[in-house]
Amino acid sequence: MSNYLSNLRHFLYSGIIAVGVWSYSWAANASESVVLKYRFLRETISVPELSTFAQTGELSRSLQAYLDLAGKQPEELRTTLTQPISVNGIMLSRILNTPVGEVMLDRVSEVIHTPTNRANRQSLRSALVISALNDNQITLIEILDNYPTADVHVEGDRLADILQQITRLSQGLPPIDLF
Repeated sequence: MSNYLSNLRHFLYSGIIAVGVWSYSWAANASESVVLKYRFLRETISVPELSTFAQTGELSRSLQAYLDLAGKQPEELRTTLTQPISVNGIMLSRILNTPVGEVMLDRVSEVIHTPTNRANRQSLRSALVISALNDNQITLIEILDNYPTADVHVEGDRLADILQQITRLSQGLPPIDLF
């Protein structure tokens, strides 16, 4: 039994290190801009501009004009971007690599996806896990910042629904004790 626990610990340490190295390599390719779509409107916003808005509430002129055209309240978007969801990063990674997790990724990828709609599942999985590993919580702005393509497309009208789905998924994750 002692040998089994030692091997399990070694496996977990190796896995954490591998994910850390993998995360670092993906972070180098993190998204630079978000293509935000509301109905027929579409605007490209830099991730730093969106991050500043999420952190401070300060809107750029272009984002303000776009939200006005879309009929969206800035505070609603800011709340959606910054709402934290508590989730264990390692458990999240495990679940997202199961058939059920892949179905969930496919659903969320209908709202947050690559420009070409290819490799959506893998890109989203990467962004979610990287976001969760640091502090065992995720926010939408972290997911967008950690998305591994230069541009990430977001269907703004469906953001609130997707955030609820991610929250429900995270509430279904049991806590995990590593050591």
